[in-house]
Amino acid sequence: MTPSTLSPLIRLHANDNVLVAKTALSLGQELPEIGARARAQVPAGHKIAARAIAEGERILKYDTVIGMAARAIEPGDYVHAHNMKLVDFERDPAFGQDVRPVDYVREAERATFMGYLRPDGRVGTRNFIGILSSVNCSATVIKNIAAHFTPERLAAFPHVDGVAAFAQTSGCGMSSPSEHFDVLRRTLAGYARHPNLAGVLIVGLGCERNQVSSLVESQGLETSKLMRTMVMQEVGGTRATIEAGIAAIYDMLPEANMARRQPVPASHLKIGLECGGSDGFSGITANPALGAAMDILVRHGGTAILSETPEIHGVEYMLTRRAVTPEVGQKLLDRLAWWEKYTAGQNAQFNGVVGHGNQAGGLANIFEKSLGSAMKGGTTPLQAVYEYAEPIDRNGFVFMDSPGYDPVASTGQIASGANLICFTTGRGSMFGSKPAPTIKLASNTPMFKRLEEDMDINCGAILDGELDVPQMGQRIFEQILRHASGDPTKSEALGLGDHEFVPWHLGIVS
Repeated sequence: MTPSTLSPLIRLHANDNVLVAKTALSLGQELPEIGARARAQVPAGHKIAARAIAEGERILKYDTVIGMAARAIEPGDYVHAHNMKLVDFERDPAFGQDVRPVDYVREAERATFMGYLRPDGRVGTRNFIGILSSVNCSATVIKNIAAHFTPERLAAFPHVDGVAAFAQTSGCGMSSPSEHFDVLRRTLAGYARHPNLAGVLIVGLGCERNQVSSLVESQGLETSKLMRTMVMQEVGGTRATIEAGIAAIYDMLPEANMARRQPVPASHLKIGLECGGSDGFSGITANPALGAAMDILVRHGGTAILSETPEIHGVEYMLTRRAVTPEVGQKLLDRLAWWEKYTAGQNAQFNGVVGHGNQAGGLANIFEKSLGSAMKGGTTPLQAVYEYAEPIDRNGFVFMDSPGYDPVASTGQIASGANLICFTTGRGSMFGSKPAPTIKLASNTPMFKRLEEDMDINCGAILDGELDVPQMGQRIFEQILRHASGDPTKSEALGLGDHEFVPWHLGIVS
């Protein structure tokens, strides 16, 4: 879709009874498309009634129910949270009904990028050394170890992208065994074996519930020159552990520095799909364009990882209809049922309330936000559904359960194996990640220009009439290949990623 550069309104589907304001509408403005005047000021990205909508009638956007009219709405009325309500209803999951064969690119003709081929056959897009804390009590130590390795000290190792500390706030004071305990260990192990890390040091305190030795054993990690562990109470305390950790990293650096990029097929890319600070244009430009890029990636054998389970609530049938088996579709529904119980009685996004920025950007409720969020996954079959931070072992389009909170969702995706993150935003999210870098896609040109230092791709070109969605998808895919090959993203240039490791916290703290 290429919206008209002349009309101030965007019609997304012939059946829709609301249109989207491409630019801000003034009170009384003539709107020939609907044969009425604007009955209120309407901000850009927000909705206006295309016709009379009776109280209780379903409000349709992209021919999808995003709410019901809370009162009678006249043509030209501003339609938002003040006059529409969220009413849940039964949906037919229609497992597999929309599954279509993928037109895969022949292996010899697949796109390539310059990646780091690891001994186990996986491919990294970056070459870091990572330091993990088993518990919050060792967080300061690992941050001090990493801080020692300034650009000046790493100058002798030009093929190492940096030494990154992944500190966390849990690891003790928690129920074990428990779901929270399992999720934390799975997340730490996912980072420890991540292909973007050439070497890993895990540091514990010694008396925590998440013991380093049992973490390593339970997750099948194997210690070696490039996978080491330390326990502060055994090494001699804070200062001694920092010194020993620095020495251990220095011992890893020469071997890590031997890694070299080489041409590898795009089938080795696993892209985590995120959106945050969404607006009314996110579901018109950035999200569908990223979905188009993921369709290309899947055709080339790669993997697209959709997450943020609360942000598919209301449109989950769009995914279950693409599930390759009823079991895959049912697993997705089971995760949504878990979330319904988990958030019961809470003023949470899953239960309808979206953030201030989403509201200000034109999204009235979670159904409307979900409608745009789900588009990031493109149109190919849903191959599998995974638990948070569970290793992803299927290529193609997959789903990983996670909260909608961006740092937590991205942490889970990276732990599951994502070697790049693509992050769409309409309001402007200042996010970055390590060891897998984040590419940020802006939904509209004004925001892109205002925050160009943080944004990598301007999907507002679709609204501006310069490109259509497939063309923008191709542009995104090509830029993904460049960033996967080492071209720094804007967030990397700004130094983001040191504080965005946020494993999902579940359960009590005692």
